[in-house]
Order: sequence, then C-alpha cells, then structure tokens
Amino acid sequence: MPSDMPSQCGACLTRPGTSALQACAAAVDYAYPWDGLIARFKFQGEPGWASQFACRMLQAPRSITLLSQSDLLVPVPLTAARLAERGYNQAWELVKALKRLCTATVAAQPVADALVRVIEAPDQHHLTRERRLRNLHGVFAPHPWHASRLSGAHVLLVDDVTTTGATLQAAAQALCQAGAERVSALVFACTPPR
Repeated sequence: MPSDMPSQCGACLTRPGTSALQACAAAVDYAYPWDGLIARFKFQGEPGWASQFACRMLQAPRSITLLSQSDLLVPVPLTAARLAERGYNQAWELVKALKRLCTATVAAQPVADALVRVIEAPDQHHLTRERRLRNLHGVFAPHPWHASRLSGAHVLLVDDVTTTGATLQAAAQALCQAGAERVSALVFACTPPR
C-alpha cells in the first residue's frame, strides 16, 4: 500500500456516517498473490503464515503508531464452531506474532478473549455491506472478565482481512459500548477501494 495511506482503509473511507472504528491500517491489498496465501492461512491449517504476515503488517503505514498507542491487542473472535473446525483463530495467531516481533517497543497487552462471538451469524462472503452489517448486529460482546480492562482503553483490533469493514465496525461498536475510549484496527489485507 502507498506510504501516504490515510488513517482508514478503503472500506472505511467509502462508508458514510460515523464509525466506532477510529483508524484502520492494512499491509496489503486483498488480491493476488495475498488472497491465496490468506486462504492457506485460514482454511488449510497453515497458521505458520502468521509470522510472515505480521512482519508485513509492521511495515504498513501507521501500524507502529497504532500499536504503540494501544493498551490492548484484541483479535476478532471466531464462532465456537469455526474455532473447533479450524483449530486456531487466525487473528489470535497474528496478535501473538505481532507481540513477539515488537515486544521491546509495544507495551500493549494481548487479550485472546476480550471480545467473544455470542451469536453464530451466517457466512458473510456473499452478502452486500448493508446485509453484512445487519448480519453482524449483536454478534460481538465483551467478555465479562475483561470489562474493567476495556474501560477507558485504546483497543487495537487485529484481523487477517477486511472487505467491507462490517466485521471490524461491529466489533468496534461492542468494544465502545463496553467503555473502550478508542478502537482502531490493524489488518493484514483489505479490499482496495473501487
């Protein structure tokens, strides 16, 4: 992505209205060859890609700023069924790799279960942005054990891909409702703006 990338990804820039998500940085466009590597990472049991993806994420414009300003690193959670099927949450693998790579410079604490999926929503892949937002309404909730940590915190959401921004937006809304002062995101890939 260009070094003069704005503070929001393409999906966020093209969305009207206010956003619970303050900023979003992405390392690459969700296109060839990255889309194939992401599919291997997510669907073919290859979590080892997390370290390489995290290295690339750290090179994204504003990523170091977002990481250094954050209190908590929170992965976008999977449903219980998807986690059992896959055996790992790719977003959590990215959080762990990011933390390993920048331990000396980033004080933000990784929290695997700060956010949970409380509803198993249908698959998002073939839905429009509006339908994705409706599909995700009420899907995320803060874990009660972490409520005090979220209050007043700057949370950095981490995920592998954002296409329309609907998942990040729904997760950010849940975190803000739990008292997070600010929510930003760092993703490996985003769909380029049209």
